[in-house]
Amino acid sequence: MSIIRWALGRIILFFNWVFTPRARKLSQEQKSAFDQDAQTLALYQFLACPFCVKVRREIKRLNLNIVTRDAKNEEQYKQELVEQGGHAKVPCLRIADDNGEPKWLYESSDIIKYLQQRFVA
Repeated sequence: MSIIRWALGRIILFFNWVFTPRARKLSQEQKSAFDQDAQTLALYQFLACPFCVKVRREIKRLNLNIVTRDAKNEEQYKQELVEQGGHAKVPCLRIADDNGEPKWLYESSDIIKYLQQRFVA
């Protein structure tokens, strides 16, 4: 089963590479503002997870610089996800509010909707 999962993951990554979405065009002011705003975000993800790929594609499409954290291979990030977020589930977007308090957003569709609402100019 793990061999099948590994193979499917590589196929997903290959097709993601072949059909990489284009980033939207932003003015220099918009790009700077979005980059500043995106510093409060971090995406906890697995490289070959299809739902994580879906979120990363939208991040690319929106032309955002959001930190990605590999919760599968990096024990520190996996531990943060479980201890602070409450679940070992990906994708998960960590959103720091104005006070630095984190909010954890799960589900790829919810993450995409949040990003579109926050960063569509």
